Amino acid sequence: MKHPLTKTALAAAAFASFAVPSFAQDSIYVPLLTYRTGPFAGSGVHIANGMRDYLEMLNQRDGGIGGVKIVIEECETGYDTKKGVECYESVKGKNPVLIGPYSTGITLQVIPKAAVDKIPVLSMAYGLSASADGTNFPWVFNPPVTYWDGASVFIRHVIQAEKGDLKGKTIGLIHLDAPFGKEPIPVLEALAKEYGFTLKLYPVPAAQMQNQGSQWLAIRRDKVDWIYNQGWGAMNPTAVKEAVKNGFPIDKLVGVWWAGGDDDARAGEAGAKGYKTLNFHNTGADFPVMQDILKHVHEKGLSQAKKEQVGENLYNRGVYNSMLIAEAVRTAQKITGKKAVKGEDVRRGLEALNITEARLKELGMEGFANAVKVACDDHNGHNKVFVSQWDGTKYVKASEWMDPMKSIVRPLIEAEAKDYVSKDAGWPKRTEPCEKG
Repeated sequence: MKHPLTKTALAAAAFASFAVPSFAQDSIYVPLLTYRTGPFAGSGVHIANGMRDYLEMLNQRDGGIGGVKIVIEECETGYDTKKGVECYESVKGKNPVLIGPYSTGITLQVIPKAAVDKIPVLSMAYGLSASADGTNFPWVFNPPVTYWDGASVFIRHVIQAEKGDLKGKTIGLIHLDAPFGKEPIPVLEALAKEYGFTLKLYPVPAAQMQNQGSQWLAIRRDKVDWIYNQGWGAMNPTAVKEAVKNGFPIDKLVGVWWAGGDDDARAGEAGAKGYKTLNFHNTGADFPVMQDILKHVHEKGLSQAKKEQVGENLYNRGVYNSMLIAEAVRTAQKITGKKAVKGEDVRRGLEALNITEARLKELGMEGFANAVKVACDDHNGHNKVFVSQWDGTKYVKASEWMDPMKSIVRPLIEAEAKDYVSKDAGWPKRTEPCEKG
């Protein structure tokens, strides 16, 4: 997917209308690392819109968070690691309350900087799974679930569908050939030994995302029973189209939550009905929070999203992400007694994050998501996930909420975290005390 200069210029011109407020001392600065251009823009635009619109809604409806205005500033990464690091360096001097890299590659580069710069990293359900270990990664948070959790829930779903027996089954992982795409491999390898299935890997180079013929030829040759799709951007609609074209049972192709864009499923047209993806929030615009976004942002012409996109899966993903940001800030305000909190305060807020069902109802999100809790040693929570299924026009909830296989995932995370930090002799030890109560 190439974007001519004219399109880029038009996008920049449209973007200029969203003026960035001054960085006052009594404001809360939230930089958003986004990608509205490049080969992953088809997914990134919707998430960027959802993230921005939720924060703007808080500004318009509530005057910000705790009465303090939110300064929202986007930095375009193009999902490119080098550009992402440049974005980080450009915003870190403006006292951001946190950084959300929105790319596993960028996250991996930013993780070592977080403790030094005293800026927490929120890699919401992406990034390094091992960073869920708060003992070794006190400045990194990846709620509500890790990629390792997702892989285990996928296998739990397959076990249920196959009536408990996976012996003799072949399960494939089609994945972006990048750090993000490779994340599920350790857990799937462990689960293959545990449950007796054969695991096959089908990497897709970023430059070949829209040309997966060889991978799907191999999938047919290997007689794969189920496929887990760890894809992103242009890879996902291509995978759905190829599954339909090759006659693969579409209800046995299950995507990670990032492979659940509405446009991903639409690409398969009528044959995509039945396609599945993991999820940790619901779709639709009927929730009170979405109606507030429509009222306070869209009706005022403050959104870059089309009205009909409000409620779609990836838009709602962006809303969920910003809800976590806002609740971390709110918790930090409560802990510190300060209104204009900074990064060190919000790190404490993230570590004490406890979004209950009652709180979700207060936020207008009853039924939208499940409760989320983070702890001092567990910066993820390994919270519940469900399976969404494309009904031909939209995603619908197609399973109960399921727990990840924590007994398998958590020991692997702790072992990987220790190994990760042991390779860096200068890795800073945790110095931040845990919050009590």
